[in-house]
Amino acid sequence: MKATGFISLWTLVSLPCGHSANPAEHEDVVKHAIKLHRGKGAVITQRKQWVLESCRKLSGLLRQKNVVLNKLKSAIRAVEKDTGLSDEEKLFQVHTFEIFQKELNESENSVFQAIHGLQRALQGDYKDVVNMKESSRQRLEALREAAIKEEMEYVELLAAEKHQVEALKNMQHQNKSLSILDEILEDVRKAADRLEEEIEEHAFDDNKSVRGVNFEAVLRVEEDEANSKRNASKREVEDDLGLSMLIDSQNNQYILTKPRDSTIPRADHHFIKDIVTIGMLSLPCGWLCTTIGLPTMFGYIICGVLLGPSGLNSIKSIVQVETLGEFGVFFTLFLVGLEFSPERLRKVWKISVQGPCYMTVLMIAFGLLWGHLLQIRPTQSVFISTCLSLSSTPLVSRFLAGSVRGDKEGDIDYSSVLLGMLVMQDVQLGLFIAVMPTLIQAGASTYSSIFKEILRILILIGQILFSLAAVFLICLVIKTYLIGPYYRKLHAESKGNKEILILGITAFIFLMLTITELLDVSMELGCFLAGALISSQGHMVTEEIMSCIEPIRDFLAIIFFASIGLHVFPTFVIYELTVLLFLTLSVVIMKFVLAVLVLSLILPKTSQYIKWIVSAGLAQVSEFSFVLGSRARRAGIISREVYLLILSVTTLSLLLAPALWRAAIMKCVPKPERRSST
Repeated sequence: MKATGFISLWTLVSLPCGHSANPAEHEDVVKHAIKLHRGKGAVITQRKQWVLESCRKLSGLLRQKNVVLNKLKSAIRAVEKDTGLSDEEKLFQVHTFEIFQKELNESENSVFQAIHGLQRALQGDYKDVVNMKESSRQRLEALREAAIKEEMEYVELLAAEKHQVEALKNMQHQNKSLSILDEILEDVRKAADRLEEEIEEHAFDDNKSVRGVNFEAVLRVEEDEANSKRNASKREVEDDLGLSMLIDSQNNQYILTKPRDSTIPRADHHFIKDIVTIGMLSLPCGWLCTTIGLPTMFGYIICGVLLGPSGLNSIKSIVQVETLGEFGVFFTLFLVGLEFSPERLRKVWKISVQGPCYMTVLMIAFGLLWGHLLQIRPTQSVFISTCLSLSSTPLVSRFLAGSVRGDKEGDIDYSSVLLGMLVMQDVQLGLFIAVMPTLIQAGASTYSSIFKEILRILILIGQILFSLAAVFLICLVIKTYLIGPYYRKLHAESKGNKEILILGITAFIFLMLTITELLDVSMELGCFLAGALISSQGHMVTEEIMSCIEPIRDFLAIIFFASIGLHVFPTFVIYELTVLLFLTLSVVIMKFVLAVLVLSLILPKTSQYIKWIVSAGLAQVSEFSFVLGSRARRAGIISREVYLLILSVTTLSLLLAPALWRAAIMKCVPKPERRSST
């Protein structure tokens, strides 16, 4: 009885894969199989008769397939011996026959793969979830491979169809005389075909066998339009241009980055709409914050909140918006460096190096202590403490924009100390990103390998220190021999044309950014050093470059702060407002107290009064904690709940930063300087 049932199911799976049986027969087979399975319908003799007929049909299909294959082989031999066909035409016809052969073989393989999968499922334990998951995974892999093969076969058929059409055109052209214009167009067509073949990269074929490449099922969607006819015509255009959006099973969304046909210009209309929307909404949000006395950057963050996933959810190209926003950070740090001359950097370099290092060590120590009391893993405690120890360089740069730098003769001004410490924190950020893979492995390591992990961390620290030494050596060479002649050449070429000056300065920023990235130091440090090197050429040079770069910086900074708002979730903050306020105030107070303690130890006695302002500037959490938190969540260092807590605490600390900064300015800065500092 089991054998009969198995053969019935075997036949049920295999028959729909054949080409000769019609849909009506398929439907009858399915209905009959259901009746047999439920114990209704025919008696035992009729069941056996049904099984025999089904098996006979299957064997007939397989015999018919073999006959067709033999005929195809004979046809291929006949084509190869035909002297009346050109070599190109022979290749085309043989290729067409081979495609049909492949279709027949793949159909037969699908039948037996389905039978093998059914047999494996029947032998499994229906209570074993792991076994069912493995069976599902194997079926999914088989379906993916089958889909890829079918896609490749479809592409080959399209190419064959195109070749057939071209062959018919050639025959028509041979039978009639062509005009001069037709001959020119025919030559252009052939040249265009050669061009497409030359520039096509075959990225799919080149990467499908690369290690780490997985086949996945995706959905291709287009935007809904009110007018169905317009929607249909638009869909036809997008099918040709490849502008649709792809969504995988993990709900990740993808857009086209490089088309197959590079001769046709394309534009990502989703990204264009996103930038236009952010630009329009940023204006009223910025005005609102200016009216109530907040910095405009918070209006841009509110704009991101309103347009992001927690608001209207109208931003489709989130990754692209964030990428463009990173350039706002680059140009902001360049202008910070432009106002921060190397002479001032040398004056406070000891404080800039020692202060952040001491604060980070103290934050990690407190984090490990609290982690031990709350039974949190050491790797998670170290990560959270390091994230919270970083402060926002773009935010503080906006606070310091246009402020008076000096106070008393011989004293250290607070802006130099604050910017120097923030730059060192950017260096620490690069170090922490480099150490993160080791931290991930340390979380899963046993105590016997802790010594090796510590050794690896020390080696990484040594590599970072070596890279920093190399960066500053390169800066010394550029300052001594290159930056002066380079700027004079730019200034001479840009008289009456600011494009050359802007392009030259931008290229220098990107050069320094690339150097620091190649040396495994943060790109932000390269942008800062580019500004510091150019500022060494004098005040007039600084003013000229600042007037050209500031408008670019302002626009890109709007995009950057709006991209921060995309990761702010007001509903989560409202649900956990009490806990988040307590955590945020605890972090802000702890950072402020630690900064005051550290600066009290390393600042000269004559400059002790600036420790309150510097501490207020450091008492918030950097927006780069978003980046670090997302990486740590993907790596399994922190949970989803901890990640949301880090995002919320970071956002609230940034909102509290202006109030704390103004309080410190009111207390410590004289009135003539206070006006420009706020």
